[in-house]
Amino acid sequence: MRTHTTAAVVSGAIVVSALALPAVAQAAERPGVSAGFGDFTAKPAHPNTSLGNITFSKAVINGGKDIVLGVATKKTVIVTYTATSSSGVALTEAFLWQGTDSSSTDTITGSLGTGDDPVCAESTTRTGVYSCEAVFHINAASDLKNNGVAGTWKLFLGGYDLYANASYNDDVATTRIKEASQLTLDATPEPVRKGKTITVTGKLKRANWNDGTYVGATGQKVLLQYRKKGSHTYTTLKTVTSGAGGALKTTTKATADGYYRFSFATSKTTAASTSADDYVDVK
Repeated sequence: MRTHTTAAVVSGAIVVSALALPAVAQAAERPGVSAGFGDFTAKPAHPNTSLGNITFSKAVINGGKDIVLGVATKKTVIVTYTATSSSGVALTEAFLWQGTDSSSTDTITGSLGTGDDPVCAESTTRTGVYSCEAVFHINAASDLKNNGVAGTWKLFLGGYDLYANASYNDDVATTRIKEASQLTLDATPEPVRKGKTITVTGKLKRANWNDGTYVGATGQKVLLQYRKKGSHTYTTLKTVTSGAGGALKTTTKATADGYYRFSFATSKTTAASTSADDYVDVK
């Protein structure tokens, strides 16, 4: 996956891609015409977020869904968009990035690129209107290690028209890249007499891409839910806040045979998850 440094000659100077990762050794090069962030963001109009006569619109990232990655997830993410120019479109490039200013490596915290140039096809009924598709092959274990954080990522689109004029927009759309989460639950004692106390424990963990492990998620709201035997519907009994190391612990009264589970909705950085249910026999 080409996620890192690309170099281009602009006005006689070598411009390093603004979305280069700190580890230059991870750089990837492709023969032929190479359009990286440096080609676009080095233009004097920056820090404006867009430049040129190609306009980018109707961008959809991952079908409009969050991108959820565990510590070893390999995921293909499709981005579709429209590029429009009266001068035609010769080539486009797509990047996902984090930061405040795409023109400086000092203000970029994460970057992901495509393995190949996006594919664009001109409309048969509207001259100068191109439907494009970019494919990101993301390997969480390598591409997100020390490269950005969970949360909001921006879509940068750049391109050249048929006269080699560059255009770009560094905030066409946004998506959320989230850490996968894991939930466990254990309800005891089993069996239990009706009216007695059931103790429910568990743990909420989230993916840590830098360490390649799942770590406890502290201070998160988790729902304890119950489904009576023979029913297909869960009801929420209470909300539990995860403690140190993601630990969960609460109690409830035994009423009837049934199943207990924990459910974590989601957060800005961590994806939703639900524990396996645990059946408790009530005597």
